[in-house]
Amino acid sequence: MLSASCVRCPAPALQVPDGTWSCPDHGTTRPLWRAEESSYDGFAEHLRTATGFPTYVPWPLSPGWTLTDFAAVVPTPGRATAVLTCTSGTSELDGPVDVLVVAEEAGTGLGARCAGTRYTDPGFEIGQRPPSARVRIGSQAVNLWDISTSRDDGEFDRSVLAGEAGGRWLWIVLRPASALLLFRDDWILRDVSGDGPQLVALPFGGHRPGW
Repeated sequence: MLSASCVRCPAPALQVPDGTWSCPDHGTTRPLWRAEESSYDGFAEHLRTATGFPTYVPWPLSPGWTLTDFAAVVPTPGRATAVLTCTSGTSELDGPVDVLVVAEEAGTGLGARCAGTRYTDPGFEIGQRPPSARVRIGSQAVNLWDISTSRDDGEFDRSVLAGEAGGRWLWIVLRPASALLLFRDDWILRDVSGDGPQLVALPFGGHRPGW
């Protein structure tokens, strides 16, 4: 069962009589639909909710890694504007690692929330210098740039890469920050939105990350 919260914070989003959604802290918002836990049934519902929008997962998943979270911003049925997935595992050097992937239309703000940036979109930091990394989506090589983060608490606990894929912003957030060393140019993101019963092969579960 998916529940609606604010795209900018964890507060519940409530639908008002005029059909818009409201957050007690941010006012009018877009609803972010998220499952209470990561499971096959929850993910199947997520894909139905986010129909027509890509859901990217690093592929193949390394042994021991699981899909720990997923969410979609869907203001109206059949009209998604952002999708998030999180895969989690361990590395010898970093211990527990979370890899969040967000694809979104400009101005949505989900990627910025996960990244901890001051601005809704990556903006001017994209394309003004050589890319920092690349990822492959199907036959397309997508350039990514490292994005500086600004947290009120001063803790730089994540590395952020962003670029453009298919006319949408693509964010990859790795925690801890040192996990950026795991990123290689042969990384592949797979759109699993059309995989159907094959999703049974995906490992679900594990601690759901905060973001």
